[in-house]
Amino acid sequence: MGLACLIAFFLLILSPGIQQALLSLFGLIAFFVVTHFLIEKSKVSFTLTATHFQQHMFKGGWVVRWNNISHIGVCTYSQEGWHQPIPWIGIKLKDYEPYLDNICPRISTQILLEQRSLLYLGLKQMDKKNIPFEDIVLDSKPYESSNGEQYTGLQAMLANRMAYQRENFGYDIFISTSDLDRSGDEFVGLARRFLAAADKEDLIN
Repeated sequence: MGLACLIAFFLLILSPGIQQALLSLFGLIAFFVVTHFLIEKSKVSFTLTATHFQQHMFKGGWVVRWNNISHIGVCTYSQEGWHQPIPWIGIKLKDYEPYLDNICPRISTQILLEQRSLLYLGLKQMDKKNIPFEDIVLDSKPYESSNGEQYTGLQAMLANRMAYQRENFGYDIFISTSDLDRSGDEFVGLARRFLAAADKEDLIN
């Protein structure tokens, strides 16, 4: 903020006329507004409570309860028998329905588009060369849950993507480590402590 005021002051002093000074000032304000908007748009945060795990994004977010999570871990890529960690955290769900029923369409679309490269990497890992990538990247065939619930459209696309990625990596939901405020291993350790505490609470109840 102080830097912006200093720049504005010099623009007013150095401009040859008041009109040029005002134009420069408006341009500077527009620049900072757009920059602030882009920064806010790219922000991703997380909430971990005793009952649920939530991701917050500019367009919305998603939430899963701990009792619907079976495993959380750092994703790995297997090549010639060697497993190498990749910059993604994976979450394996027990039931897709609560997640699919509560996620908003804008976030579903964002996930489908932004995680295409991860899907491609998973197919490469599993050596599924006979499956055309374009046939599954936005697979819209109806999806039926384990409870018999039918999903179509965008929800079906997301459910099918999750099913493909479970085959590829063993997880359904993915978080980029670039969105975290700590290392992937540290975040997984923290999440697992919450998961273990929730499991103990369920046993008590």
